[in-house]
Formats: sequence, structure tokens, C-alpha cells
Amino acid sequence: MAEIVILPDADAAGSLVAREIAALIARTPDAVLGLATGSTPLPVYRALARLVADLDVSRVRGFALDEYVGLEPGHPESYRAVITREVVEPLGLDPDRVRTPDGALEGIAHAGADYERAITEAGGVDLQILGIGSDGHIGFNEPGSSFASLTRVKTLTAQTRRDNARFFASPGDVPMHCITQGLGTILRARHLVLLAFGEGKAAAVAGAVEGPLSASVPGSAIQLHPHATVVIDEAAASALGDADYYRYAWANKPAWQGL
Repeated sequence: MAEIVILPDADAAGSLVAREIAALIARTPDAVLGLATGSTPLPVYRALARLVADLDVSRVRGFALDEYVGLEPGHPESYRAVITREVVEPLGLDPDRVRTPDGALEGIAHAGADYERAITEAGGVDLQILGIGSDGHIGFNEPGSSFASLTRVKTLTAQTRRDNARFFASPGDVPMHCITQGLGTILRARHLVLLAFGEGKAAAVAGAVEGPLSASVPGSAIQLHPHATVVIDEAAASALGDADYYRYAWANKPAWQGL
């Protein structure tokens, strides 16, 4: 099963994960990072921006999890714009080495296959950052997604569109479709780090790590991964049945094992 790390708050979680990523870059200067958007990974990116000041990040590569379909180029809520604003510029990454799926309507039929090819040609993702939706989705893999799915176009659920409406002028402005890495794509990354904060994510976290493997809870796919780490705050851990064991295991983990 995944390793569950319960920390006091999002800032502590962000610092822990940022240190792991900085160590990865130090030993692998051309590391490939899987980049998530939304509010959840922001503590990681903020902490990492402080740590990479002493590192050469010129060769670091990145692949975003997903992109909206049909947003006009340069839209501030396109994930290309978000990744540039929240990751590429603060960390000083080379923008030409960081990719998002192509959500343009022209070419959308083969955009998924193109993205899969680009990830493969880069040697695969070394560390994939993940959030989890209140309905258990990871990336934009909504409930019902196949565990073998690859990068493809998906229709967003009404709940996901409501959750993301805060980033747009009105709920109706949230795109209906997205292009997202599939669960199968995500599971090929060498290390998965799933983050979740707040009581609103507690049920999704419990379903993903302690519930059965189920397409109804796409996040449960991480149970199939040989190196998955779930880093959460106390509120997000509140529905876990074995939380005491997870705290005990983390407190007694050999330092040499890392995250």
C-alpha cells in the first residue's frame, strides 16, 4: 500500500515534499517532474522555489497532468498559464522544457497520443505530484476511468466544474472538456506523491488509500503503485481508520529510506 504521512498542516507537507524534489534534482539534474495544478500543490512549489536557489534547474523537465479543451490561447486559467505562473517562473525553469497537453480544438483527436509519445521520449516521469478531487479523481480522471487509461479527452463532471468555478468569472465559463493524463499514464511515473489538505478531502483520501480498488474512486489506483506516498494534514486524515499506525510508521521510519 501507499505510505501515508500525516503532518500538522499544508506548509509542513509542502516543505517535506519540496525537500524530496530538491534532492531528486541534485542527483538527477535532468529530472522529469509531473506537475499538478490547483491550490493543493502550491505549498510545495513555494517551498521548492526557496530550495532551488542553490541548484542548477536548467535541465529539469516537466509535464503537466492536464489541460482544458478549447480555452483561447493565453487564457489566464489555462493550465499552461497556471504552470508558467506558479511553477516555471518562480522556480526558474526553462519554459521550453515544460509541457502541457495541447487543448486546442485543432489536432485534439491526436493530442493524447502526441503527449504520451513526448513523455516516453523524455524517459518517463521521475516524480509525479498529484492532488485528489472531492469525488476521488486524480488528474481529470473522473469516476469510471479505466486504470489502464492513457492521455485522452474527458468530459468533466458537474461536481468538478462546480469545484473549479472559483477560478472563472462564472460557473458557465468552466470548460466542459479536458485532456488529461490517464490513470495508466500516471501509474508509469517512478514515484507518486499525492497531497490532500482539509476535511473536505478526508472521505476521498480514505477511499483512495483504505477502500477497495474501484474505478468509482480513481485515486484508489495509487494502491497499485510500488512507490506511492500520500502526504496529508490532520484534517484530511480524519476519516482514516489506521491513522495511528501511519503516524507510528512515519515516526519510526529509517532515515536512509527517504520519502
